[in-house]
Amino acid sequence: MHNKRKFLTDFRLFSGVVFAILGLTAFSQMANASSPPPSAEPAIDFTLPSRDGNNQRLAEQRGNIVLVNFWASWCGPCREELPEMEKLQQKYEDLGFTVLAINVDDKPEQADILLNDIEVTFPVLFDSDGKVSEEYDISAMPTTVIVDRNGMARLTHKGYKSGDERRYEKAIKLLMRE
Repeated sequence: MHNKRKFLTDFRLFSGVVFAILGLTAFSQMANASSPPPSAEPAIDFTLPSRDGNNQRLAEQRGNIVLVNFWASWCGPCREELPEMEKLQQKYEDLGFTVLAINVDDKPEQADILLNDIEVTFPVLFDSDGKVSEEYDISAMPTTVIVDRNGMARLTHKGYKSGDERRYEKAIKLLMRE
């Protein structure tokens, strides 16, 4: 009889702990589910000259997921981030994804300082007069904006530290499922 009571007491204690854990897990999931969705506002359209001599317009990318990355040749974190952008380009290009890398240096040839060391296959655009950067309120280098298939800016990230590309990849995957 004593063993049976001990078993019941232990069982109640154990099940109380399990239910508490399950309750906290469910609450955590509900809290995450009810957190506000990523911001969605129309991405500001632009047309900029590209490294290959053609003009590129953001609106022409409708139907694709676009990672717009503002960078400069003098920016150390940009040097680290551009190869990660290239990896994303290579991995998701066939699934309707592209990177538009907007160089903000005063002179387009300054971009070659970095691009001579880092080969990229995505379009490199030039915002030499800073108008697009101003419209996007760029206050940090680099700054990344992810635009969904409908032309809505869904994620803006200022700066770069190693590992930030995982956040971009997660956002890209989520947008591909929409």
